[in-house]
Amino acid sequence: MTLAELHQLLTAAVAGLADARAHSERATSLLGEARQALVDAQAKADPWLPSQYAQAGEGLDQLLVRLGIAEDLVSGYRSRL
Repeated sequence: MTLAELHQLLTAAVAGLADARAHSERATSLLGEARQALVDAQAKADPWLPSQYAQAGEGLDQLLVRLGIAEDLVSGYRSRL
């Protein structure tokens, strides 16, 4: 594999990570919209939310952190080539 081919593959990897980040950020936004819909529907001070809601939010936050780290690592490696 040539250096140019490796550089091209790493560029594709960074693009894929960026796409995954965008999808995860959209999922986070949709989760927030779902929460708001539940709260609005109940219209009370202490709304009930499914227990999975908190787990989903935490999972998406962790995913976004991992994607950011992966993007940084691949970008750093690519820039050193």
